[in-house]
Amino acid sequence: MLIIMKKNVAEDELRSVKEYLVNRDFDFHQSTGTNRVIIGVIGDATQITAEELKALAGVLEVFRIPSED
Repeated sequence: MLIIMKKNVAEDELRSVKEYLVNRDFDFHQSTGTNRVIIGVIGDATQITAEELKALAGVLEVFRIPSED
């Protein structure tokens, strides 16, 4: 799952999303560009919904990566 944060997201919003993931036993990889932050969620993403994540402050879009099953 990929989480695309809003352009120039506030640091507290970013921290809140990362805490949300860690509190649910996910790991993540953060890629920071000039204007955007992308968070790659590591773990069983079937345990959370895109709608849950989109409701968090600072989140622009959420994309599921299809499984090969």
